[in-house]
Amino acid sequence: MKRIAYVLGLPVVLFAAWFLISAGSENFYAPPLRDILQSFGKTWTLDRLDADVLPSLLRLAAGYALASVIGVALGVAIGLSRGLRATVEPVLEFFRAIPPPVLVPVIMLFAGIGDGMKIIVIVFGCVWPVLLNTVEGVRAVDSVQLDTAKAYGIGGPARIREVILPAASPQIVAGLRQALSIAIILMVISEMFAASNGLGFTIVQFQRSFAIPEMWSGIILLGLLGFLLSLLFRLAERRALRWYHGLRSVVRGR
Repeated sequence: MKRIAYVLGLPVVLFAAWFLISAGSENFYAPPLRDILQSFGKTWTLDRLDADVLPSLLRLAAGYALASVIGVALGVAIGLSRGLRATVEPVLEFFRAIPPPVLVPVIMLFAGIGDGMKIIVIVFGCVWPVLLNTVEGVRAVDSVQLDTAKAYGIGGPARIREVILPAASPQIVAGLRQALSIAIILMVISEMFAASNGLGFTIVQFQRSFAIPEMWSGIILLGLLGFLLSLLFRLAERRALRWYHGLRSVVRGR
């Protein structure tokens, strides 16, 4: 109960403060939270969730999954090879410095305006934290572990699966956590360009038609989705890295 109170306490306080401060607002662009919440239930019906929110989540899942697989695979290969790392590092730094939204018009030329474009934008933005954290995690694997695996005849794919990936997993998960927040941002941005559905598209349509309470309700829904996805990721992280958190608890107790 105490952990739930810590997680929900600040959002509840912020919403309560927003409700009280905006109660008497007559600003057209900043309506009272009461009006926004009333429009929330009317706007986000099951039909609209199916038409706009579900496609966004599917594109988010596809882009995030692809970025995770590509980032971990390339990160392991680069982290294990000093020569490969020295060769590709300048190129990686160049592409990492390019903001993904800038490439949206370019990607539209090659991938069109369908789901493929939006997924590619998400992949391009999310792959870098996963890739770079994987590289550093692999490089930081204890040489004693590698020597022990070699002494027991564990090599090739088995060494990567049984030794390197588990040892690098805390840093890989840190990259995945960063990539999740980037994926949500890019999901919305990609849907603001030449889209016909999606959460970002719907919020922009509300803004263009001056449906301000509905626009704010979409922003709140986006925040709730981000909060829920972060919570689910945290639960999965605790389960996957139970051994790591247990080890840290033991070290702290000494």
